[in-house]
Amino acid sequence: MEHHLSEFFTDEIARQAGLGARRGEADPLVTGLEYDSRKAGPGSLFFALPGLHTDGHRYIAAAAAKGAAVVVHEAAIDDHLPGVVYLQVKNSRFAMSPVSAAFYGFPSRRLIVAGVTGTEGKSTTVYLIYQLLRLLGKKAGFFSTVQYCLGGEVQWNPEHQTTPEATAVQRLLREMADKGCEYAVVEASSHGLSERTNRLGDVEFRAAVCTNVTHEHLEFHGTWEQYRDDKANLFRALDRCASSKDPAPFGIINADDKSADYFAGATQQRTLRFSVKGKDADLSLRALESDSLGNWYDAFIAPENNSIDIRDRLPGAFNAGNLFAALLAVQELTGIPLRKFAPLASRLQPVRGRMTSIVQGQPFELVVDYAHTPSSFRAIFPPLRERLNRSGGRLISLFGSAGERDIQKRAGQGRIASEYSDIIVLADEDPRGERPMDILEEIAKGCEADQGREADRPASAFRREENLFLIPDRPAAIRKALSLAGPGDMVLLLGKGHENSIIYADRTMPYDEISEAEKALSELGYGYKDK
Repeated sequence: MEHHLSEFFTDEIARQAGLGARRGEADPLVTGLEYDSRKAGPGSLFFALPGLHTDGHRYIAAAAAKGAAVVVHEAAIDDHLPGVVYLQVKNSRFAMSPVSAAFYGFPSRRLIVAGVTGTEGKSTTVYLIYQLLRLLGKKAGFFSTVQYCLGGEVQWNPEHQTTPEATAVQRLLREMADKGCEYAVVEASSHGLSERTNRLGDVEFRAAVCTNVTHEHLEFHGTWEQYRDDKANLFRALDRCASSKDPAPFGIINADDKSADYFAGATQQRTLRFSVKGKDADLSLRALESDSLGNWYDAFIAPENNSIDIRDRLPGAFNAGNLFAALLAVQELTGIPLRKFAPLASRLQPVRGRMTSIVQGQPFELVVDYAHTPSSFRAIFPPLRERLNRSGGRLISLFGSAGERDIQKRAGQGRIASEYSDIIVLADEDPRGERPMDILEEIAKGCEADQGREADRPASAFRREENLFLIPDRPAAIRKALSLAGPGDMVLLLGKGHENSIIYADRTMPYDEISEAEKALSELGYGYKDK
């Protein structure tokens, strides 16, 4: 795709981008958008972005040497290279969104775009919405932390970034539109919704879904209130949807979340609610039965004043909220009554790395999940503990916490895990620039705190090298956890899920939790695989 600069960088886009000074009157042919100078090529428009570890302004010359024809920058530049057009803006990262949308022809206007935000459940809910649309015969694409589909086959997302930069967001949407997609489902992270990054600022959302809002990413947002406010930008975006075609913009809100009214108040558009705690809502849960094959729900559809039985094959009772949000969203997106397509829930597939069971003939359960926040721990631990209490098995939990991220959650992770676990193994997640053992020690403080256990279980202190192990090397930690497991126990590997690497200060180590667990089982003599 290529356009002359004047064809997409119009006066309106210049205003939205906050254009100040312009140097160079040429009208170059722009062949692509880049913010990494190493990827620049002939005709590129290069965004010079200030960052935490480096400043893109330092690489303008490198981008120009590779052929960049236009530079968008915010800092003053003294030396201007000949043949390059310089566009100075107030905030080059913010400007990246309107410029990208214009370059790719405002692709979200050609699609019905649904955004999904929340602390937990975003990737799963995105994938469920996408699957339901496809099962209904609709052409749809999506992108999430785990996977993406642009209208063809589903691909794995190689990045840790939930919502990519605006250049990628608009490019992906354009590819979906060009491949004939009618719908696009987008995982909308708080980072992506923040005006500081503006990654999603120029996407026209027709649907906004919020799974829940708890404690996460305060290292970026500063306060929980700001974190919630940034997520609410998804609902505010509904009021900017200019398209008049159906469906009218709408929101889906978790009635069980204490911020439900806050999100409803962030938009002037109609909002629907779901509840898994029996609260008044458009779709609410009355009864739930869960087993290793999935869940059965007795649900109440308020507008019909009637009940419906729903069966899925998703592991984990916590998926009730994700499924209910997806069902409501698809009903509103397509205009098809929920009752008519609810039976399709039995055909939905889980997301890889979300309560994924690994079976190779071992006498204990082995489960991989992405849970990495106190609230997600609260969601997954209780039903597992209840099931193990009935069978007499022990729960062996392995997890860590990300470096250079919200440090306040670490002790909380430890406290919650110690309430429900018999043995805890702490291991690296993504230490980044922090010392791995320092992170594990902060989690261990929560594990070792003087606290009671559940009422129906005896108090049990956690002691180093008895039932609490700090092993930064994650593959070694997995092998330790598996060596402690006996018949009827469960080993729960948390925090990495689908991710494909562990990030250290000096390197990024390729890593796949499921493959590593399978390898460790094989080393113990369990080679039979049943998937």
